[in-house]
Amino acid sequence: MTYAKTSPKDILIDLFKTAVRSASPENCLPEHLASIIDDKICVVAVGKSAALMARTAEQFLQRDTYGLALTPYNHAVDCQTIEVVEAAHPVPDNAGVIAAQKILNTAEALSSSDFVLCLISGGASSLLTLPANCLTLEQKRTITQELLKSGANIEEMNCVRKHLSLIKGGRLMSAIHPAKALTLCVSDVVGNDPAIIGSGPTVADSSTCEKALEIIRKYSISCPETAIKELKSGELETPKPGDTLFQNSRAKVIASADIAIEACEREAHLIGISTSSLGSRVEGDSNAVATDHAQMVLQFSRRANLNGSHLILSGGETTVSVSGKGKGGPNTQYALALAIELNGTKGIYAIACDTDGRDGAGDNAGAVITPTTLERAKQKNLDPQEYLENNDSYSFFESLGDLVETGPTLTNVNDYRAILYLPEEAI
Repeated sequence: MTYAKTSPKDILIDLFKTAVRSASPENCLPEHLASIIDDKICVVAVGKSAALMARTAEQFLQRDTYGLALTPYNHAVDCQTIEVVEAAHPVPDNAGVIAAQKILNTAEALSSSDFVLCLISGGASSLLTLPANCLTLEQKRTITQELLKSGANIEEMNCVRKHLSLIKGGRLMSAIHPAKALTLCVSDVVGNDPAIIGSGPTVADSSTCEKALEIIRKYSISCPETAIKELKSGELETPKPGDTLFQNSRAKVIASADIAIEACEREAHLIGISTSSLGSRVEGDSNAVATDHAQMVLQFSRRANLNGSHLILSGGETTVSVSGKGKGGPNTQYALALAIELNGTKGIYAIACDTDGRDGAGDNAGAVITPTTLERAKQKNLDPQEYLENNDSYSFFESLGDLVETGPTLTNVNDYRAILYLPEEAI
């Protein structure tokens, strides 16, 4: 990548791809498999990275592996001995239920001499669908849809989902016990807590039924009275830290937003761009975060060294409280709000993408903005504020040709944002 011969938009997209590659299971999984000494290994892989993680494990271990990889539609890769099943995400379907039951049945047949390799990545919570007995699949789908539109963060959503499940929130480990288990996670949650990633099917859960009820009330989620009753009584409580179920179980995060940001920083430095990071734990409403970031970069541009370009990076996960009827996701919403706040300021470009390649309901990873974004929108009679309020950021950027489309990346380490300041253009 040669900075002098590459457009700012292309620089931002190339750096995003560098960040995604750094978190690919093919790059980050093998070193964590070296300690496995068992000759026969049951593999349970769930999430957007599941099939690629399973294949990587097969190829590296070169031993007797069997099991199941459950991944979203269009995320499958061929495995030799591990079955690959696709199901719906983010709203679950019956294919996920059937696969989850098969995983649970396999786990319940294990003995103390068996070893389970659990490979968990973003999307696992939606895919691994086995509703509590007080819920139907359709009711679980409704709860999921309402949570997705509510503005709840991933920790809140997964707290509810794990308490309304027969397999999440450590319950899969209840089935695996007394076999040994190693859980390796590609983190899509702020803070990288294995108990939250994929709703922690093999990890002890410190959240409670009371907390799940609080979240349901906070966001006015339509939850059947039968489920409310069982949450109130504690019948749906999850296994807690200290339970002997977890004495032969270990969990470790092998990839996160931190890895992606660090990789991006190294690549930027190679092409002569200095960097700073806001960290990997940026959360909040997409519009509010965009406003904060716009003010930050505008202040930076006023005092920056005018002899050098600079990249401001951040990871984490923003949310959108959906009130409009448009199409979009947290990253395009952020990008549109950022463009409005920057108001065509010269020398400032930005990208906001989901590292899994899909931002919200769209088929895109996110979008790029430039100093001409609002000007080009005006030429097409597009009202940015109207699109923002209608949560229709996808349509806005599609009209401008500024969507970033990667297809499924087979990894997921949260959102990625980068703001590029080019002082020579701002003069």
